[in-house]
Amino acid sequence: MGFHTFDADRAAKLDDPARFRFVSREELLSHLGVAPERVVADLGSGTGFFTDEVAPHVGTLYAVDVQEVMHDYYREKGAPDNVEFVTADVASLPLDDDRLDAAFSTMTYHEFATDDALAELARVVRPGGTVVVVDWSTSGSGEDGPPLDERFGLGDAVEALEAVGFTVTHGETRRETFVCVARR
Repeated sequence: MGFHTFDADRAAKLDDPARFRFVSREELLSHLGVAPERVVADLGSGTGFFTDEVAPHVGTLYAVDVQEVMHDYYREKGAPDNVEFVTADVASLPLDDDRLDAAFSTMTYHEFATDDALAELARVVRPGGTVVVVDWSTSGSGEDGPPLDERFGLGDAVEALEAVGFTVTHGETRRETFVCVARR
C-alpha cells in the first residue's frame, strides 16, 4: 500500500466543501491545538483546501506535496502569506529536526504511509508535538476515496506511529474514515 498520488487533472475536486463531512475545520483545529506562534505542516496539501483552514491560526504552515503542479494550482488560487510551499515526499522532508509543533494529513496518509515517512515525521515533529491523521478506512464502502486495497485501518496507523515513538492519544473509526491523533 501507499505510493498512490492524487490525479492532478482532478485538482478542482479537492476544493469541494463537501470534504468537511469527513473532518470539519473545528475538529482539525481542536486536535492540532493551534496557536499563533506554532509551526505546522499539511502533509499532502494538494490545492490547499485544509491548509487554508489552519493557516489563519498558526505562525507558519508548510504546504507539503510531492506534486509541484498542486503547488502551482494553489498559488494561482491564492495562498495565505504564512504558507510556505515544500515540494517533497514525506519520507524526505527538507526541515530541521524538531521543527514542527504539529503536522496533519487529511485523506493523504495512504499516499505516504511507509516506515521511512513515519520515521521522518518523528524526526521533524518536536517532543510534545502532535500528528493528526484523518484518512480513508479499510472498513469503508469504497464509494469515496481510493480503492479499499490502498487504504489502512486505524490499528495500522496506531501501530506505525507508535513504532517510531509517538503515543496515540485519540483514535476513532468512522463510517468511511478514521482519525488518529498522536503525540511525540
